[in-house]
Amino acid sequence: MLIRISLIVAILAAVAVGVLDFVFVQDKIAVLQKDRDDQRTAKDTAQRELATTRAELAKTNTALVQTKATLDATTAEKDKALADLDTQNKRAEKLGDDLKKTREERDAAQAELAAYKSSGLSPAQAVNAAKQIKALEDTITGQQEEATVLGRQINKLKAELAFYKPEGPHIVPLPPTLQGKVVAFDPKWNFVLLDVGEKQGALEHGQLLVNRKGKLVAKVIITRVEKDRCVANVMPGWQLGEVIEGDLVIPAYPAS
Repeated sequence: MLIRISLIVAILAAVAVGVLDFVFVQDKIAVLQKDRDDQRTAKDTAQRELATTRAELAKTNTALVQTKATLDATTAEKDKALADLDTQNKRAEKLGDDLKKTREERDAAQAELAAYKSSGLSPAQAVNAAKQIKALEDTITGQQEEATVLGRQINKLKAELAFYKPEGPHIVPLPPTLQGKVVAFDPKWNFVLLDVGEKQGALEHGQLLVNRKGKLVAKVIITRVEKDRCVANVMPGWQLGEVIEGDLVIPAYPAS
């Protein structure tokens, strides 16, 4: 009887140990499964972050290539503007020398004509001298007109160079006497057509104030210049009212 009881106790103890082992193993399996799921989630997150990082890196590289190309183009344009300005300055210097020489020749011819008249020069000789003076005056007039055109070209190149300067706001001064009117306005694309152009001193990138009866309506920046008119865009944040035909424009930054 004692042996039977002992056997039953041993069996019950073995069953209890088995149950405890099963519960422990089950808990261990649950922990391992949770660790596996956490690692899988972390791996998926890391892979997504890696893909995002690679995409952003590719986008950054593309933007860097585009920026470098833009910088190279801007540098080339600046170098060309510098070269053009140097050429125009040399032309202006030569034209000034030619103009001075022509004036000296005219003055000499006038003095010679006066001397001829006072010395009893024949009419034919006087007429010839007068023709020479007229020819020289025509030459001076042509050279002055060329100098005016050349001066406009130099101002245009200087304005372009000012726009390409890396420091500060790109301010392009305009003649203080420049005044014009709005000929047309496109509200969809926010650009205006003005009745002033290169002949009046308008320059690309120059800024103008649009006003009506002394009240500021908008600020515009010139984008294209023709002989007697130009096109300008309304600057963001500067449209204080509706631009209409007939509004007046004056330089925002007049040259001193």
